[in-house]
Amino acid sequence: MKITISKENYLKAIAEAESEGEIVKAATLARWLNVSPPAVTMAIRRLKRDSLIRVGGEGQLTLTDAGRDIANRILQRHHLIERMLSEIFGMEWYKVHDEAEQLEHAVSADFERRLVEKLGVGLACPHGNQVESDTAQDRRARGLQPLSEVSGHRQARVVSVVERDRKLLEYLHGLGIRPGAVVETVSRNNDQSVTLRLGGESVQLGSGAAEKVWVETAA
Repeated sequence: MKITISKENYLKAIAEAESEGEIVKAATLARWLNVSPPAVTMAIRRLKRDSLIRVGGEGQLTLTDAGRDIANRILQRHHLIERMLSEIFGMEWYKVHDEAEQLEHAVSADFERRLVEKLGVGLACPHGNQVESDTAQDRRARGLQPLSEVSGHRQARVVSVVERDRKLLEYLHGLGIRPGAVVETVSRNNDQSVTLRLGGESVQLGSGAAEKVWVETAA
């Protein structure tokens, strides 16, 4: 069985969508990968034929053990490349995801081993996310919560940010909201936005953006 870049992308997208709490169907993959529904249909047929995914009665897609092994390998390489670009080359944290998307398929097993030797394992990526699956349940188990859920005057440290949206990452960076930043929540507003104090200035963050910023609050 030949594992193509296309198959890797589909398997990785399923794993990532699952980690963000989505029930994955064909429409999910079309949206995540920006491909046409007919292309997704053909890809699903190939992945099912190769025993890399299962298709449920209502069209839900799940990874087999073999499919998850491939997805996790690509996620691991993506994670290592992001860290390499940030820690070794000093690339801005909001740029590394898109670069890693391009480079993750070109990494050999030997180069991956060298990256592990150089960078170590178990550390978060520049966006604060753990390698492989890092679901909302995983984050909550570590004591984190979305910024959108923090109420009252609380001090919070940004720990992780959902990383797929480059425009959102650039916007947050411009506000000074990035992993490691300390913010003070002032209020949750009627439109579900959040008012923050950051660096002595008042900042308003919409609910959609606040949901993608995970923080730990002071006791």
